[in-house]
Amino acid sequence: MSLAERMNVLKVTVLPKPPGSGARLKGLGIVLSIAIAAAAIYALTHTLRNVDYNDVFEVIRHTNAGLIALAAMLVVTSYGSLTLYDLLALRTIGRSDVPYRIAALASFTSYPIAHGVGAVSLVSPIIRYRIYSHHGLGAFDVANICFLTGLTFWLGNLTTLGFGLLCAPDAISVIDFLPPQVNRCLAAALLLGVVGFLAWCWFSPRTLGTRRWPVRLPSGPIVLLQIVIGIFDLGAAALAMYVLIPAGPNIGILPIMAVFIAATLLGFASHAPAGIGVFDATILIGLGGDDKEPLIAALLMFRLLYHFLPFVIALGLFGGVEGWRSLRARRNL
Repeated sequence: MSLAERMNVLKVTVLPKPPGSGARLKGLGIVLSIAIAAAAIYALTHTLRNVDYNDVFEVIRHTNAGLIALAAMLVVTSYGSLTLYDLLALRTIGRSDVPYRIAALASFTSYPIAHGVGAVSLVSPIIRYRIYSHHGLGAFDVANICFLTGLTFWLGNLTTLGFGLLCAPDAISVIDFLPPQVNRCLAAALLLGVVGFLAWCWFSPRTLGTRRWPVRLPSGPIVLLQIVIGIFDLGAAALAMYVLIPAGPNIGILPIMAVFIAATLLGFASHAPAGIGVFDATILIGLGGDDKEPLIAALLMFRLLYHFLPFVIALGLFGGVEGWRSLRARRNL
């Protein structure tokens, strides 16, 4: 079976829907993505209207090299924790024979490239399949891995967002226009939902999906580990942003964590490449005051360290692996 046929089987099996529901959900998703992107463009255009870009580049030039190095280390830490998403997923589906280096390769190549082009649900499974198929995993195994890594991502995001809403509701109020008390109620609902899911998985093995494609959910302790890893990943990324912001704006770590998670989720929902525009607008609205130049400078440096460089490195790494395998296959003919 060709790769295209395998991916078509994966798509049909992973996403079984009642007749007509797929088109409605797809249409709703497109409308939501366009609405988020349009609102972000409008907000970003308004926010950047009176920005002095000479001041922005002046802030970048005067940023301490040690702080940039620290931010780079935090970015590496964040991407390092991402590799554990795949490792946990492999252990959950019973493929402990696949070594960590392969899980790390699949994780590091799939995430930056898929998010960089803005087609996570399409690109990420294809890259993972290209890597894992050489180690005996089929299309359904890759589908399970994609589902379980997505589960880790959402558990970590929702938990961190819940704590952010609870500890810094005012920062999110600037974005969602809801009173702080309502944001605290939303935080409680999110955290209760995560705790409920954790309890549901804790006491007995759980499966989702259909008879053709059953998905074994991780056990309670693994779910708890997923949450911890997700929080660690997001915390490291948010700290990278925090250390790049100059002391002048005097922005606390809790508001940055809360706004950073909201920006990440909105950027993900927009399907824009690397959340461009949406992520930036959310950060500037949630954290920016009258003096926006230092925050824009931090955003540009963060974009370079967290999005652009990993994207380029992942492309080179994936291309190198594919080229090496192709060369080796020709030699074996």
